[in-house]
Amino acid sequence: MARLAEIYTNEIIPKLQEQFEYQNKHEVPAVTKIVVSMGVEGAVESRSKVDSAARDLTMITGQKAVITKARKSVAGFRLREGMPIGCMTTLRRERMYEFLDRLIAVVFPRIRDFRGLKDNFDGRGNFSIGLNEQSLFPEIDLDRVEHTQGMNITIVTSARTDEEGRALLNGFGMPFRRPKNETEEN
Repeated sequence: MARLAEIYTNEIIPKLQEQFEYQNKHEVPAVTKIVVSMGVEGAVESRSKVDSAARDLTMITGQKAVITKARKSVAGFRLREGMPIGCMTTLRRERMYEFLDRLIAVVFPRIRDFRGLKDNFDGRGNFSIGLNEQSLFPEIDLDRVEHTQGMNITIVTSARTDEEGRALLNGFGMPFRRPKNETEEN
């Protein structure tokens, strides 16, 4: 069992049951999946950029990345329907917890001048993060990186509100920024 899965069952569930007064442990919000996606700049000119991004994403997540294709043609971008433009993968269960653990414990501390995560909740307890480069992950060999590529990470929860989602992710140790009024008091 993953370390964060054990923390969830042993620490977070009882804490959230008390905080939000849930009657049943199954009412407690949980992380259901993590979606990691890369939109590849220059994918129109070179298919190899999409392939290298998919290879990097596969190494980062430990799961084969799916190449995403354009749904519509856009003449201004010289984009035709069906052209490869990015890649993505959806993590669930064990791999999801392992990825979240590496993200919190390894990747965020490697970000230069990191002051915490901004409040990027969607109103339903789901949280999104944007990273500027894939080289923050230890799985990526810097000598093999052909071009730096950013990625979007969406943590999907079963929470009904942002407050529940924030409490859930705080339990995992997600490094959120403190509100200004809270930092002035301390």
